[in-house]
Amino acid sequence: MTINVLTLFPEMFDALKHSVTGRAFDGEIVNFRAVNIRDYSKNKHFKCDDYPYGGGAGMVMTPQPIFDAVQAVDSEHSCRRIYLSPKGGTLTAAKAKELSACGDLLFLCGHYEGVDQRAIDLCVDEELSVGDYVLTGGELAAMVTIDALMRFVPGVLGSEQSAVDESFSSSSLEYPQYTRPRVFEGLKVPEVLVSGHHENVEKWRREQSRKITALRRPDLIKNET
Repeated sequence: MTINVLTLFPEMFDALKHSVTGRAFDGEIVNFRAVNIRDYSKNKHFKCDDYPYGGGAGMVMTPQPIFDAVQAVDSEHSCRRIYLSPKGGTLTAAKAKELSACGDLLFLCGHYEGVDQRAIDLCVDEELSVGDYVLTGGELAAMVTIDALMRFVPGVLGSEQSAVDESFSSSSLEYPQYTRPRVFEGLKVPEVLVSGHHENVEKWRREQSRKITALRRPDLIKNET
């Protein structure tokens, strides 16, 4: 099993080189690779973020470096590709066990205000959340997920029985985010976001937020009423 992580801060994953996970890596039970997304940026300053279309606070990670990094690491799409996101399904023990049997994995760690939706559409198989809260980046969430799933990989724990015995500020999920370029790999930024009509932008965002929430977390809508 090989676990690949795409991140802006690969040094954070040194924490996994210790204890149970570290021994698994040393023993080559699980192979691990942290890839710096900046290495694939075509910007002369290796910049990987830009202002969001439609306005808003913070920056959004641009699609090009992510897309190229994914292609370099997993050109044949042999990995299960996972984006750590508050909008994803919740990590559970059952989910961790499922991932441990998926073969090779690729985790994408977002940062700032998130990732351009086109990178998600083009490169990601699923989104995964570690809980109903927001972190400053996906690195800690990826480490939690990796640690949890590795406990189900045969040979990682001293006793296989160990894994068997162990037991939002908002009520809506976030709308899709987009940044430059306006067209990427044939996918366009929704016209409303470049219209300059702020009222329509806000309406679109509310509609998208409601739609995603109804699809992925209907319990949040139920709790709101």
